[in-house]
Amino acid sequence: MSELTLTVMRLGFLAVLWLFVIVSVQVIRSDLFGTRVTQRSARRAEGQRSQQRPAPQQRPQPDRRRQRGGGRGAPTKLVVTEGSLTGTTVALQGQTITLGRAHDSTIVLDDDYASSKHASIYPDRDGQWIVQDLGSTNGTYLDRTRLTTPTPIPPGAPIRIGKTVIELRK
Repeated sequence: MSELTLTVMRLGFLAVLWLFVIVSVQVIRSDLFGTRVTQRSARRAEGQRSQQRPAPQQRPQPDRRRQRGGGRGAPTKLVVTEGSLTGTTVALQGQTITLGRAHDSTIVLDDDYASSKHASIYPDRDGQWIVQDLGSTNGTYLDRTRLTTPTPIPPGAPIRIGKTVIELRK
């Protein structure tokens, strides 16, 4: 082999070795310090809304939940009742709520039995809230029943994901 080929191979091996060291340090760092949880504040959402100007001909749409039986008695918050996030409350504002271990989930579950994209909770057109398992390994349970299809959630019914239990409340 020529000296140039040998030098290029050495430099390539050195680059791969440093890449391995950097990735190893990042993995150890994330294991020691955990994941960084970012706060989703209302200010960020308001800033995005103010940047989007509605067209002059658009009129605001009425709230469908009030029209179709979602007014009185409709749940207004999602509460974690068991697990490492006990006491956490998320206001239900008509947006989809994702649950799982992924960093971009609405509720990030630090649970060995939760998948990265475990389940989602979303409103339907009638103002009911629906829970859907997203193909998780250990399943999502509503009142001790494993979910196989998107299912409406009655207020107060426990939704179990691993060791975490979540309920919709007024």
